[in-house]
Amino acid sequence: MVDYQAADSEQIMKRLRSAAQPVEEVTFPAPLSQASWSLEDLPRTVARTLNQGSSVTSMDFHPSHQTLLLVGSNNGEITLWEVASRERLLSRPFKIWEMTTCSLPPQAAVVKDTSISINRVTWSPDGCFMGVAFTKHLVHLYAYHGPSDLRQHLEIEAHVGGVNDLAFSHPNKQLCVVTCGDDKLIKVWDLNGRKLYTFEGHEAPVYSVCPHHKENIQFIFSTAFDGKIKAWLYDNNGSRVDYDAPGHCCTTMLYSADGSRLFSCGTNKDGESFLVEWNESEGAIKRSYVGFRKKSASVVQFDTTQNHFLAVGEDNQIKFWDMDSTNIVATVDAEGGLPSLPRLRFNKEGNLLAVTTADNGFKILANADGLRSLRAMESRSFEAQRVSIESAAPKVSGASMVSTITPAVSRVDRLDRSSPVRPIALMNGVDPSARSTDKPRVLDDIPEKAKPWELTEILDPILCRVVTMPDSTDPAGKVSRLLYTNSGVGLLALGSNAIQKLWKWSRSEQNPTGKATASVVPQHWQPNSGLLMKNDVLDVNPEEAVPCIALSKNDSYVMSASGGKVSLFNMMTFKVMTTFMAPPPASTFLAFHPQDNNIIAIGMEDSTIHIYNVRTDEVKTKLKGHQKRITGLAFSHSLNILVSSGADAQICVWNTDHWDKRKSITIQMPTGKAPSGDTRVQFHSDQIRLLVFHETQLAIYDALKLERVRQSIGIMEADETMGGDGECSIVYPLVVAAHPHESNQFAVGLTDGAVKVIEPAETEGKWGMMVPIENGVLNSRIGGSSSSTAAANPSTEQVPR
Repeated sequence: MVDYQAADSEQIMKRLRSAAQPVEEVTFPAPLSQASWSLEDLPRTVARTLNQGSSVTSMDFHPSHQTLLLVGSNNGEITLWEVASRERLLSRPFKIWEMTTCSLPPQAAVVKDTSISINRVTWSPDGCFMGVAFTKHLVHLYAYHGPSDLRQHLEIEAHVGGVNDLAFSHPNKQLCVVTCGDDKLIKVWDLNGRKLYTFEGHEAPVYSVCPHHKENIQFIFSTAFDGKIKAWLYDNNGSRVDYDAPGHCCTTMLYSADGSRLFSCGTNKDGESFLVEWNESEGAIKRSYVGFRKKSASVVQFDTTQNHFLAVGEDNQIKFWDMDSTNIVATVDAEGGLPSLPRLRFNKEGNLLAVTTADNGFKILANADGLRSLRAMESRSFEAQRVSIESAAPKVSGASMVSTITPAVSRVDRLDRSSPVRPIALMNGVDPSARSTDKPRVLDDIPEKAKPWELTEILDPILCRVVTMPDSTDPAGKVSRLLYTNSGVGLLALGSNAIQKLWKWSRSEQNPTGKATASVVPQHWQPNSGLLMKNDVLDVNPEEAVPCIALSKNDSYVMSASGGKVSLFNMMTFKVMTTFMAPPPASTFLAFHPQDNNIIAIGMEDSTIHIYNVRTDEVKTKLKGHQKRITGLAFSHSLNILVSSGADAQICVWNTDHWDKRKSITIQMPTGKAPSGDTRVQFHSDQIRLLVFHETQLAIYDALKLERVRQSIGIMEADETMGGDGECSIVYPLVVAAHPHESNQFAVGLTDGAVKVIEPAETEGKWGMMVPIENGVLNSRIGGSSSSTAAANPSTEQVPR
């Protein structure tokens, strides 16, 4: 039932409904099928068992650093764990920070009963703040500046009685904190402690809050102990809707990661538990999930992951549901030791799951990807990573560290001791101005930077595996652009002939994960209709065209151009959904907005950037700041910025809230060289470090400050290889793509149209090796093995010598 409490609420909910269901052709749905997932995707293997020392009441993984876990306990203590290395990075016991400014009720509560517990710990979306809600009156906000650097930021006397929940939100484009409590109120605070809104209307203590937004509509769902669910806009005009939770249960609400689906899970006074999916704009239950076995003494806890799975802690185990099926798909008891109602939390990638134990600890469950991540991080502490990136390389002054980098692959088809590639010295250094702790920095999965590394020249084909993509069509034409699908199960190539080709790996005994691998030949995927994904090239000079391509976050749609109109293709059917932005000027780079697939950033030949809404077919704004054509675009969701690069060797940072320019720099060029040439940008998975590459250099920038952290300069020379007819017949890579999850796998597109996936041999495991130190001096070069034999594999090919 829906009880509208304001004259305009129906219009508001229509807008919500419209935002939730845009025009069919451009909403980028992600249809799920039984073949699209496997039980192996679920983290069910116990990888870590850690002792907290007190009962764990709340947990939350860092939004970027996937193995960093914040834990709250029933004694009021917060703890930060690096679960990969099993390190307790820091702990903070409960205390009132400013007793002189604290009113008498919380002071008296602490004096009378010192057992202050934590109801909620949570990270801000950018990972720069952590919030703590206590069972008595108070909220603490900490500023997070690094592994062991946690600073008191704000203490709020938020509610009379317990603070039952806390969440971060962005009303009016500013980061705020939403709290709810025993006093039946919901309040919104800015980060200076100023109360912006108070929402009053619940008749029972408020149990949880769920802030969300649909396009420009910001709202909050709240739930109370009496089973009432209300929705609020940021306007102090009262609740807009009033739902009854199933069974009038005390419930928690969560959206799927992409924000498109709403779920709730809770328990009523009779101990009955309910897990449902909602049609939030109608106040109706869309789907009810079954599988609860016994009555519960308190409220069951749940979480969602990968826009696909639901998990609930109940009956001393974890129960998993596929979002599209009402029946349980799997259960796991985590090798025993779980309480009756374990609390649980997925990390952002969904490859790790933290679950509480009955003996004052927690376990970390992992799938295959999660186990690999934990192993990669296990030998390194988070603190060591922070120190290494700031101080591993010497400052650029006086004598610099010099090492030689030898390319791993000069040509895919010929790798031998007479390789024509001749490397020269690579200068490594750190920009002294980049060493600052003024802003929080999240450092994610930095591989042993405290120790010198260099790439290895592959001289022996047995050291790596290569598979060539099969092609049932004419492969003529160079590979212009190449990228992996976001899921890591496919590879997409755009050729100079404006045709896109897709290869997919599937699950099999040889490839149980279904991810891209060089050990299995993938399928050249084409729809039954025989359609080709070919870009518009009407009146286009192919010599002047700048091909560009981008994938939607859910891999359902690809957007590309080859000098003509931008085309939007359905990845399942290859059907052209729409075309737009006819030249001139031509588009030169494309990027989907990370939060809304209907919003696209389009870099143009005339140096502007168009922020285009596909659904409404309009340019929302034009960004002007470059002097030459746009050559790169990269979004950071956690920083709310768009970084652009141009053929003017300039980098610009744009705020994605108002699309205003924050800062711009010109990359440092070699002496005597004018600032020009294609410059590309790409974010690290931590969403903070920015890779900038140019024909003269590779550099890493702190995107928050746009300051250089590290720069490498290297020049590679290659001799031409002559064919039998005396003409140059060299075949070489034009484009390279890194696998989104496997750091040791990459793909290359060649000048002859071929596409190859390359990874280390199983015995090697990963590329590169430690630089040996001889008599205290770094050895400048490491050679590869010279073995001349390699076993042939019918499904793959070794790199020919």
